[in-house]
Amino acid sequence: MWVAKGGAPCKNATFSFRERCHSYPEHDRLVPHPQMTPSRPLQSGVPSPPKPMAPAPIAPDHVSVLGIPLAMTDYEATMDWIDATVAHRQKGYICVAATHTVMVCDEDPELREAVLNASLTLPDGQPLVWAMNALGGDLEDRVYGPELMARYCDRAAASGTRMYLYGGRNQGALVQLALNLRQRFAGVKIVGGYSPPYRDLSEEEEDAIVAEMNASNADVVWVGVGAPKQEKWMAAMRERLDAPVLVGVGAAFDFHAGLVPQAPEWMQSAGLEWLFRMAQEPRRLAPRYVRYNPRFITGFARQYVRHRMMGDTPER
Repeated sequence: MWVAKGGAPCKNATFSFRERCHSYPEHDRLVPHPQMTPSRPLQSGVPSPPKPMAPAPIAPDHVSVLGIPLAMTDYEATMDWIDATVAHRQKGYICVAATHTVMVCDEDPELREAVLNASLTLPDGQPLVWAMNALGGDLEDRVYGPELMARYCDRAAASGTRMYLYGGRNQGALVQLALNLRQRFAGVKIVGGYSPPYRDLSEEEEDAIVAEMNASNADVVWVGVGAPKQEKWMAAMRERLDAPVLVGVGAAFDFHAGLVPQAPEWMQSAGLEWLFRMAQEPRRLAPRYVRYNPRFITGFARQYVRHRMMGDTPER
């Protein structure tokens, strides 16, 4: 449980971090900022021009794998899209898909709608990259959710982007995640977090977390409650939240909190991360992989044969 100043435990499950500036007085009241010095004129006497705004976000091309449009993008382009969406105060959400997500979309209409309405759906799994390239794509690597989160935290530490954490196994795990990110990425602004219970939120709880997130003035909300729950949550909450970007990253919360080890690099590159994770959590993950991996192989084999026979080009 998060402990408030003075040692009293908070009554709710949220927490927020306050970054105390050295210019604050000891009584903790805010002091007015000093008047800003006007921009220095150029030698011609004309004031310095304002800094240009970032370009508007542009969605990348995509390749459809088993009916799910997967973005033809990489880490840098994805982070640029996030920054542009934040700069223009637009609203969007990002799904990070593995083969499991693609296959469950065929059985779960609500998940399928959430994924199809996402601003971007990233190929998180290496087998999806191979499938996209077999259909005419030219990706060099996947966009792995935990790595995307780490790289963006590094960028945000320099840019000042404000981030909120929604997810985690429990409140203690969420606090550990925030502490780890702060230690690894000095200056990163984590403005709040909430670890939801393992059940549907009541209407009152939902209203409270919306108010908490909006009051934090977060720019990006990282969502780590696992698929398919996080995709459905982002789709349902998108219009109620002021934060421009929501990103569902699933197990990234556990990895960065140090609760679960990540697969070795060679297993990730070989598309065997699922085997490593199944060995770590067999009771939870074995049924998923045993059921959906063979279905993905057979389903994509049929799509690939049609692609070769009919000369289909990838959807762009």
